[in-house]
Amino acid sequence: MTASAHPRTSTELIRAEEPVVAHNYHPLPVVVARAEGVWMEDVEGRRYLDLLAGYSALNFGHRHPVLVEAAHRQLDRLTLTSRAFHHDRLAGFAEQLAALTGTETVLPMNTGAEAVESGIKVARKWAYEVKGVPDGAATIVVAAGNFHGRTTTIVGFSTDESARSGFGPFTPGFRIVPYNDLAALEAAVDGTTAAVLIEPVQGEAGVLIPDDGYLAGVREVTRRAGCLFIADEIQSGLGRTGHTLAVQHESVVPDVVLLGKALGGGIVPVSAVVGRRDVLGVLRPGEHGSTFGGNPLAAAVGTAVVGLLETGEYQRRAAELGVLLRERLAALVGRGVVAFRARGLWAGVDVDPALGTGREISERLMREGVLVKDTHGSTIRLAPPLTITAAELEGALSTLEKVLTA
Repeated sequence: MTASAHPRTSTELIRAEEPVVAHNYHPLPVVVARAEGVWMEDVEGRRYLDLLAGYSALNFGHRHPVLVEAAHRQLDRLTLTSRAFHHDRLAGFAEQLAALTGTETVLPMNTGAEAVESGIKVARKWAYEVKGVPDGAATIVVAAGNFHGRTTTIVGFSTDESARSGFGPFTPGFRIVPYNDLAALEAAVDGTTAAVLIEPVQGEAGVLIPDDGYLAGVREVTRRAGCLFIADEIQSGLGRTGHTLAVQHESVVPDVVLLGKALGGGIVPVSAVVGRRDVLGVLRPGEHGSTFGGNPLAAAVGTAVVGLLETGEYQRRAAELGVLLRERLAALVGRGVVAFRARGLWAGVDVDPALGTGREISERLMREGVLVKDTHGSTIRLAPPLTITAAELEGALSTLEKVLTA
């Protein structure tokens, strides 16, 4: 039997990756071959409940039939034109996404990091042309503990040394203040400030949720200072927290919102910068672009994603099941859980370090058929697809209880 005809085991496939795939990730030792809904299956046929959802890229589960059908239909028609030409899917996608988010203008891109980079460029351009900041002097205020992507500009204002060490020199023009500290934020803002760039919930940091009133305070500080409020909703947006956008928990309307991950439905990379027309309007032809940004396939899938969210069903599911999630985690405090933070179907769980690192807890859960991801010491993140049922969520949390109390 030829090597190609002989199915490889998980161990063989993991070993095969080592010499040829750059070691920029340290994945759990599971090799996924198939997935549907909230379930994944490895090459040996073992099934796992997915409680990570591709860092929220799979908010609607694996291979959601509406999204798969939209992709198949578009694949038979047109996949790419570049923005050198118009195509018949872009206007509808932009119109529906703007309506869903309550914004005016859409700048389509591909990845989350591209959306952040685009937001930075727009903010600087706006500062020079509209606010009157002297050329080259614009600053952007960001929060410690942030995670906005992996480009050299973005890691330059990260406070995570594993993300930034060895990648300098870095782009100047960023001021870092503590997260959830309005006084520090206000002190950092001045006449050169183009924007304040904030995650409404800091996901990579361990699902850190700011105090009530913080986001409204950021909006007020930026309004008084005459600078932009940019909300990075790449992980927190599109239903994850129980609202379409996490800023809606405080009825806040930023000037610019960055979207990604779930916007591509787990099928293609789709991101977007959405916001005020007068802000995004500073871009002119030739000043910014992307070969694949807003391509027909992405627009078709993105339109289908917006269609799922327009009903409000998934936002309601996240809010309702989020109550169950919080109740079950609260019952584990003192029984393996030190503390947790949750909003909608998203939680950061601090496990008693005596029980193991976050990686070790994740591996134990994997052996029990539940997939999660660790971050920072003994913290694990839970972010199941919004399609999960109450029974499936109960089962996953019972497995967590078993692993922590065994």
